[in-house]
Amino acid sequence: MTVSNQKGGVGKTTTAVNLAAAMAGSGLRVLVIDMDPQGNASTALSIPHSSGTAGIYDVLIDGVPLADVVQPCPQVPGLSCAPATIDLAGAEIELVPLVARENRLRRAVQSYLETTDQPPDLVLIDCPPSLGLLTVNAFVAARELLIPIQCEYYALEGLSQLLKNVDLIQQHLNADLHVSTILLTMFDGRTRLASDVADQVREHFGDRVLRTAIPRSVRISEAPSHGETVMTYDPTSTGALSYAEAAAEMRRTKEMS
Repeated sequence: MTVSNQKGGVGKTTTAVNLAAAMAGSGLRVLVIDMDPQGNASTALSIPHSSGTAGIYDVLIDGVPLADVVQPCPQVPGLSCAPATIDLAGAEIELVPLVARENRLRRAVQSYLETTDQPPDLVLIDCPPSLGLLTVNAFVAARELLIPIQCEYYALEGLSQLLKNVDLIQQHLNADLHVSTILLTMFDGRTRLASDVADQVREHFGDRVLRTAIPRSVRISEAPSHGETVMTYDPTSTGALSYAEAAAEMRRTKEMS
């Protein structure tokens, strides 16, 4: 599953790492692939990702096996991560002349799932806030797309461009890809605006929108500075409980389908 929205600051990375931690906490084996050169998902999971560390850059550009770069998350049993280093910032340009440049992540993931002793039950790919080749690789590698949408005025702006790109990927590169889940983030129930945006999104996407919305929460923002997800940093906070409920809702939906 790819977590993507080309709009920055909507909670993509926060959603990816906290859902991953919640799923791992419920007994699943989960792999997070950090495709964002900023490496924020790697930071939140306490995975070293300084320049020179073997990471997803080496997988995409040099064909290094994914198994060689995956590291376990120290706080959450069952959760591992393929880190992003700053080298990934140049990968957009370096990928351009390469053969089958859109399929490089997909091949790496398929090979990893086929050869590793304990394949993960869920692979979550965290994307950069853009629609470049790194995001295209994530779209081609995934079957499902999760879009976090911020409950603010500009929320739906740019979404049509993202959906247009998904259509193009479906037609030309990955017919299996579909938008399976929409998650409302930074929800402030005290404001009329947040409720209006939530209503609009639900009207537009129907059942694909999770009933659980993620509230604005200081704890969620604080957790990465301690190298943790909110699930381990403050498991009883409203943010942690909301992500746990969202993860449970996603699992229920899967089981029903």
